[in-house]
Amino acid sequence: MSIITPDTLRRSAMNLLARREYSRGELVQKLNRLTDDKEMIAEVLDRLEGQTLLSDDRFVESFIRSHVNRGHGPMRINQELRQKGIAADKISLALESLDIDWFAKAEEARQKKFSSEPPEDMKEKARQIRFLQYRGFPAGVVMELF
Repeated sequence: MSIITPDTLRRSAMNLLARREYSRGELVQKLNRLTDDKEMIAEVLDRLEGQTLLSDDRFVESFIRSHVNRGHGPMRINQELRQKGIAADKISLALESLDIDWFAKAEEARQKKFSSEPPEDMKEKARQIRFLQYRGFPAGVVMELF
């Protein structure tokens, strides 16, 4: 097994960041597979942040845009970002700053999945409500659609 130096660790992090944005928490997990030296990992990531090659703010914005385009709601986006180690206040600020019309996004997701016709019976309505809740849209937004 080869010895991990700060340069090889930085190169590994750069290779990951070349493919997509990562949160600091995600990179810590990935780099922990290469070495147990937490200080070295922290130093490498601090240096990358100082060079603006690693940015949680940029990651959050990219993640939100990607998931909004997939038809996900704010609750699901929030939950997934929290799992990636992003602070709740940072998530809230990012969601507010993007000024997304969640009602329109929920309607778009519903129409894409079920068509533009309203549900014919209670069973179908319940199915569509469950779908939108699974997608992470708040109950108030979902109920406004029906």
